[in-house]
Amino acid sequence: MRYVLVCIINGEAAKLNNRLASELKHEFNARRSKLPPHFTIKAPFETDEKNIDDMKNILKKFESSFNAYNMDISGFSSFRKDVIYMPINLSKEAKEVHDKLIDELKGLKWLEWKNNEGKNKVFHCTVVSKRVRENFDEMLRYVNDYECNFKSDFDNITLYKWDTNTWVLEESYKLQK
Repeated sequence: MRYVLVCIINGEAAKLNNRLASELKHEFNARRSKLPPHFTIKAPFETDEKNIDDMKNILKKFESSFNAYNMDISGFSSFRKDVIYMPINLSKEAKEVHDKLIDELKGLKWLEWKNNEGKNKVFHCTVVSKRVRENFDEMLRYVNDYECNFKSDFDNITLYKWDTNTWVLEESYKLQK
């Protein structure tokens, strides 16, 4: 089975992200992820039921042992001319929780990591990532007409499973507030 591990973004930042993704689809035929607004903790990976149970045990431990912390979502940026996103700046405490989680997950011998994953990734919430290149400059100008300055929380670790051409919620782990 294919899985992905994310932190779901909530509140006004998520509302703006959804609105912009919808408008960019309508105006430019750009597409977004099949996931709700989020930042990625571990990009999609393949594994079996036994291995995912080991991961779930780690996530349950985090749920009961760690607190939620603040993060700021501010402005817009891009990766090349392929992805338009909202940059995320985790607070020092949120980054420490994230990095401890990465350390635990790296203990799972079956879980493979790419260079742009792990502790020092660019934290971001993608607005659109498909069919972007041909209208990139216009789309970036479009989103920059919007105010993007939000406070949010790194308050969940959410596991999705790929099923029938979409991501389906497997389980969400809520960090303590």
